Amino acid sequence: MGGHPPPDAGVIWRATEEAWRLRVPELDLDHARRDARHAYAVMRGLTTAGGGMVAAATASLPERAGEGRSYDYPYVWIRDQCFAGQAVAAAVGADPLLDAAVGFVSARLLADGSALAPAYTVHGEPVPRERRLGLPGYPGGEDLVGNHVRDQFQLDAFGEALLLFAAAAAHDRLGDDGWRAAEVAAEAVVRRRDEPDAGIWELLPARWAHSRLTCAAGLRAIARAGASPSRAADWERLADSLVADCAGDCLHPDGRWQRAPQDGRLDGALLLAAVRGAIAPDDPRTQATIEAYVRELTRDGYAYRFRQDERPLGEAEGAFLLCSFALAMALEQQAEHTEAARWFERARAACGPPGLFSEEFDVAQRQLRGNLPQAFVHATMLECAVRLAGAGDG
Repeated sequence: MGGHPPPDAGVIWRATEEAWRLRVPELDLDHARRDARHAYAVMRGLTTAGGGMVAAATASLPERAGEGRSYDYPYVWIRDQCFAGQAVAAAVGADPLLDAAVGFVSARLLADGSALAPAYTVHGEPVPRERRLGLPGYPGGEDLVGNHVRDQFQLDAFGEALLLFAAAAAHDRLGDDGWRAAEVAAEAVVRRRDEPDAGIWELLPARWAHSRLTCAAGLRAIARAGASPSRAADWERLADSLVADCAGDCLHPDGRWQRAPQDGRLDGALLLAAVRGAIAPDDPRTQATIEAYVRELTRDGYAYRFRQDERPLGEAEGAFLLCSFALAMALEQQAEHTEAARWFERARAACGPPGLFSEEFDVAQRQLRGNLPQAFVHATMLECAVRLAGAGDG
């Protein structure tokens, strides 16, 4: 066109390869290095020029065909971005993806304070309300755009933000705005700790144990990351109070954590309490939770979120890959190295030919379920790989 010769495909391809080579770190891992680098590249690809990382690149791919579980995910979930930042901090240290996560989350906290939304558009604006497009949609799914998360309160987002900021501070990547945002997040926990919230799984509001324990973990981490002595002492006391609060109404008679005061079921999210530092790995509640979880919420080498109803686990919903990687990290923390590696290997095999993870995996049909690539699964896969390699202690 216009007298210009067509571009040389080989030259463009080599330039693209070189650009990605320069942007994806080598990673000092002796196992799963290729997949870990791939996970980093996926998160880099999902991150916009403004620093926001979308939860997935697709919309309305059904998690369960014909059951109305189709969602729109090209928005920035605060929790997912924090997961990504923490994973990158563990794998690489100071890195543009860590800076992007800190910058986006800090800006939203400084702007919205305790009214922080669970998710935003890539420009930091409210997520649009759900609506239909009037298109056929993916088979078994619905043609939805927008997301009902815009109207939710998720307490654990403040704890995840504090964990992210602590990880950044450990690599000297938390500036003045980041520390101010940390203070805003901690104050939000003080103000809203007793409010029912939608939790990590975005369910009906309850006093979810995971949300409070995540806030405790975040407070402990940021208190030890360079806060002033008086501020650190206040945040440690607040963390102790949150853990005691959970022990008062979310400790099951069997000695394990349960989901909520009126919900005695197990939950995969509770595996993260010790992994993130809310309580110690050798705490009896940690060990009882892991043992019960493996016994009751895993099948065929895959892990599930919680028991939905009386149906077998795989019939109610697909295996949840984030939970598999969380279990592997929890077992590694218990020095169960062989078992941790087994769960990790099973989970990282649950991807399609391009090596992309969705949120769920249908074990019986060997199919990915839901939108993809799912950012927080790639983030936990990367962090898990680092932890299992013994390189993620910092």
